[in-house]
Amino acid sequence: MPADPKLAHVAREFVHGAPLITCRFDPKGRYLFATGEDRAVIRWDLASGAKTEWKPHDSWVRALAISPDGQFLITAGCDDMLMWWPVAAEKPQATRSVKAHNGWIRAVAVSPDGQLLATGGNDRIVKLWKLADGSPVREMPGHEKDIYSLQFHPSGKDLLSADLKGTVHQWEVATGKKVRSFDAKDLYSYNGGQGVDFGGVRSMAIGPGKGHLACGGLYQASNPLGAVHEPIVLRFDWETQKVLKKHVSADIKNGVVWRTVFLPEGVLVGCSGGGAGGVLLFWGENDEKPAHQFKLPDTAREMDLHPDGLQLATVHYNKKLLITRLTAKEAKK
Repeated sequence: MPADPKLAHVAREFVHGAPLITCRFDPKGRYLFATGEDRAVIRWDLASGAKTEWKPHDSWVRALAISPDGQFLITAGCDDMLMWWPVAAEKPQATRSVKAHNGWIRAVAVSPDGQLLATGGNDRIVKLWKLADGSPVREMPGHEKDIYSLQFHPSGKDLLSADLKGTVHQWEVATGKKVRSFDAKDLYSYNGGQGVDFGGVRSMAIGPGKGHLACGGLYQASNPLGAVHEPIVLRFDWETQKVLKKHVSADIKNGVVWRTVFLPEGVLVGCSGGGAGGVLLFWGENDEKPAHQFKLPDTAREMDLHPDGLQLATVHYNKKLLITRLTAKEAKK
C-alpha cells in the first residue's frame, strides 16, 4: 500500500516526563527510541507500548543511530561521548563508551554496510569509527563552522557532512579525501546587529531513483533571536550539483526544517518546528510549495520514517512523541 500524505493522521501517542529532542525507529520496526531534556534515552516497544528509559550521559543526547542489523543503538551526547547499547536488552547496559569529540556531538550516521560510524559536531571535525569495536579509523577536518548533519550515500562509497554555514562536503570513505562541496548558502545568514551566525543544513536526505540530494533548514531569517524565519529544503542534482528546486512552505513564518526524508515513492517530507508549531510538509519533485501540509498539535523537533514507509514519528516540546500514518484510518473494532 503506497503512502498518501492527504490521508495523514496521528495514529499513536507516547508521553515522556520532559520535552523530547530526537527520535529513531530501529531498522526492523520493533522499537522507537527518543531522547529528552532530562538526559533520558527512551525506548518504546511498538507492539506492546512498553517504555524503558535510562540516563547514561551527563548531558542531553542530541543524536541517535542504529546498526542496520538492528543489534546496536549508538547515543551521542553534548558531553562529547559516544555509547553503544544492545537494542533489545531488558535492562540496557553500555557495551562501549568513547570520548569522541571536543564539544557537542551533533550528528551521527552509520554506513549502509554497518561497518562504519561517522560523527561530527562543534569541533568541526568529521570522524570515522569502526562500528564493531569503536576504534578510530580517520579524521577529516575542513569545516569552518559547526557540523550539523551527516549522511552516507546509499552506495557506501561517499559521506556527506554539512555545517552551520551551509557548506556540504563530500568525502571518499575509503581514503578520507574531500571530493567536492555543495553550496547550500541559502540556508545560512549572519545578523550583524544581533551578532549571530544562524541557520545551517539541519538535515540531509538522498532520494531514491533520481540521485537528488535534499538539504533542509531555514531562510528569510530577518530576526533570528525573534525566531522570524521560514522553513526551506534545497533539492540538488547529485551529478551536476545544480539546485533543481527550492521547496518552501505556503505560509509558515516561524519554522525550521529539522529533518528531511524521502518516502519510497519519492515524495520529500520535511518536519518543520518553531514558533508556528509543528508541521509535516510534503513536496513532489517539481513543487515549490507543498502539495500537502499536515499540522501537528505542538512544536516538532525531529522526525523519523518507519521501515514500512507509511509511518512518521515526531518528537515534541510538549513531552509527546507522535506517530503519523499516511494511510486510511482503520475502522474501530
